[in-house]
Amino acid sequence: MEFEIVIGFEVHTELKTKSKVWCGCPVVFGAPPNTAVCPVCLGMPGSLPVLNREAFRLALKTALALHCEVPPVTTFDRKNYYYPDLPKNYQISQNDKFLGKGGHIDIDLGDAGIKRIGIDNIHLEEDAGKNIHPEDKAVTYSLVDLNRAGTPLLEIVTTPDIRTAAEAAGFMNSMRAFLQYLDVSDCKMQEGSLRFELNMSLRPKGSTTFGQKVEVKNLNSMSVVLKCIDAEFERQSEILRNGGRVASETRLWDEAKFETRAMRSKENANDYRYFPDPDLVDVEIGDALRAEIGATVPELPVARRQRLIDAYGLPPYDAGVVTGHIRTADYFERAVKAHANPKGISNWMMTEALAWLNKQHEDATIDDFPVTAESIAELVSMIDSGATTGKIAKTLFPMMVETGKRPSVLVEEKGLKPVDDSALDPIIDQVIAEMPKVADDLRNGKEKAMGALMGAVMKKTGGKANPATVTPLIRKKILGE
Repeated sequence: MEFEIVIGFEVHTELKTKSKVWCGCPVVFGAPPNTAVCPVCLGMPGSLPVLNREAFRLALKTALALHCEVPPVTTFDRKNYYYPDLPKNYQISQNDKFLGKGGHIDIDLGDAGIKRIGIDNIHLEEDAGKNIHPEDKAVTYSLVDLNRAGTPLLEIVTTPDIRTAAEAAGFMNSMRAFLQYLDVSDCKMQEGSLRFELNMSLRPKGSTTFGQKVEVKNLNSMSVVLKCIDAEFERQSEILRNGGRVASETRLWDEAKFETRAMRSKENANDYRYFPDPDLVDVEIGDALRAEIGATVPELPVARRQRLIDAYGLPPYDAGVVTGHIRTADYFERAVKAHANPKGISNWMMTEALAWLNKQHEDATIDDFPVTAESIAELVSMIDSGATTGKIAKTLFPMMVETGKRPSVLVEEKGLKPVDDSALDPIIDQVIAEMPKVADDLRNGKEKAMGALMGAVMKKTGGKANPATVTPLIRKKILGE
């Protein structure tokens, strides 16, 4: 039996605020354990929460950008459960009147085009702390760091519209880019400020009935999510082929065993005993506030991708890669402003700059790249003008990465100027004399001979000859053109 994957995501992103959602404690990463805390985020008796205005504005901005239906009044609820890193034994969240419902996001799937993914709901809540489990198996206890407790957390729940691992990858990349363009989160997965929880089921191909979904938590990178999809497909399909039923449960990823393992049976809303938080007032969302926040929504990735196609003539693939991160798109447009060869610049960015970034950590951006947009523009300009050759440029680029220097400076320092046209004549004469049969082949109309002659000239010049100059000179000497 052939099976179809059905995937939905719960996206958790920490909002870009200086302080926590219910108190004035700073939002910091890497501080000594339990130092960015106060009675409110520690859940001390008698402490009262106060909503962070900026956190609410960022959450509302996201809901509007996702085309959600935003109610005139939104409320907060208590989600009750016990876990060591949840100091109040409940989480302040939203269940009755979500901040937004029924929206969508358009995701870029490269050559497959754009696909629309539905948004079931979006709500603002607080993050939990962090349990620290010692690597030493002989240690039988874990520690709790509550610095993260109370950090404003936005949860975006999609509808189950994703059907393949490739679409899942496209969604995760598009969602991260979307949140970065909005400037509502730094989306640093290594620091836990963006997390994807996977909801996945299988059904026979052609069926319209959903199978039993499984939720997988604690997926700390996009690559782990994709591994998990592959592993869950194998696990669930084997159960179904053998006539079994997939259990409704929450599972965790086990990297060492390359599999998921059961954590607990899947909860539903009733299990959490939601009720309105008596310490927080309703929040009214008037037309003026909607208009004010809506006006701050910038040009988003899919729109920018189309603009680069229309304005610069970029192929859709190039435009999709370039707009995959807001800083990369800004870098590209700065480079094009310095030298108007969009395709040449996108080529160098994709083959060299982004290749370098891919070797770094997952949260690396073009801001970490040591070559400026103006330097890449200058390199492309030098190739276009004949001031350097493609081969010399390939030699220059690693030096630019290592030193941060502009290509024109390195050409002078390293003596990498192309061979002058006046110096080519004796070199070409020498090549023709050394390769008389090849020269005769060209005279007899065998155009492939040009490649051999060109290669010999480039070898003698150490790759410093400009092919655009060498070709007509060879043809003139041999064919009299």
